[in-house]
Parts: sequence; C-alpha cells; structure tokens
Amino acid sequence: MAQTRSPRRRMALVVVLGTALLTAGCSDGPSEPEPLPGQSASETASPSANSEHREALSAYRAMWGDLTQASKTSDASSKLLDDHAEGGALQLMKYGLRNAKKAKRVVKGTPRPHPEIVSAKSGEVVIRDCVDGTHWLNYKLSGEPEDNNPGSHFKADATVKRSDGAWKVSRLYMHEGGSC
Repeated sequence: MAQTRSPRRRMALVVVLGTALLTAGCSDGPSEPEPLPGQSASETASPSANSEHREALSAYRAMWGDLTQASKTSDASSKLLDDHAEGGALQLMKYGLRNAKKAKRVVKGTPRPHPEIVSAKSGEVVIRDCVDGTHWLNYKLSGEPEDNNPGSHFKADATVKRSDGAWKVSRLYMHEGGSC
C-alpha cells in the first residue's frame, strides 16, 4: 500500500513538485498518451525504433540522476540540469530547487524511476512512470529529517524529444505522493 505525505511534505517531495498549478504551467500539463497499437514497451516495429526507445529511456533516467545530484544542495544553477532536460521540464526542476533553497531544505537518497513507454513517434517518446521516492527524503540543512513522514511512490508523466542529436526530457509532470 502506498503511503502519502502530509501536504507540507508532499510539496517538498522531490524538491521540484512545487504547486500543481505551476507544475502544469511549466510542463504543458500532464499528457494522456495513447498506447502503442499492439505493442508493449519492449516490442517495437524496427531495430531503429528500439534504439530510440532505449536512448529516450536513458535520457529520462539520467535526468533523475542529474536532479538527484542538484537536490543534495538545492542547486538550481547546477550545470547538470540541462544535460538531459529542456523547456518546461528544466524550468520545473529549477523552480523546485529554488523553492527548496529558500525553505532551507535538501533531499537525500535516491529516487528509483520505473519508466514505461506509452507512445512514440519519430524523435519523441512519451513516458509514464511510478517513481519510488521512499528513499529520497527531505532534510533540513542541519541534517535532521524535515518531518516524520516516510517517502512514497508518485506518478510522473514525461515527454522526451530528440533535438540536435540528443535526447532530452522536455515536459515533466509529477503527481502527488501516493499517486501510484
């Protein structure tokens, strides 16, 4: 059973959640992707599509790694952030990190993404995820946990696009804790 966070904790979750309204504004809102007709995430029509899927998933996972590093110090100016994110996704992460810095909060631990491709077309892959945030928790700068609430799983929707030869997350919407 997924555990939920208090509203204060949920807002701090992942440092970049911010408010749902701003998240939707920065990320163009959650997308409702269409499944690939007759295919699962592991089945593709061609080897090149399979390669694109792997590259898009790799960029998505790398974005989480970049955010994890920046969250350790709530560094919105981290040079890592734009390595695997752009557009609304990048702005969302920076917004959350700036808010965490103001609140004197950092995040310790590691989120565990479990992405699945739900649709793809040339140069664009839509991902739905249930991120395990049970070991990615908010702390005060003193090193104390921000509160006693445990982490939780949360749904994330993302669009990964290829531009200038590189795959980057361009849209990101993170749902509240306990949403999956």
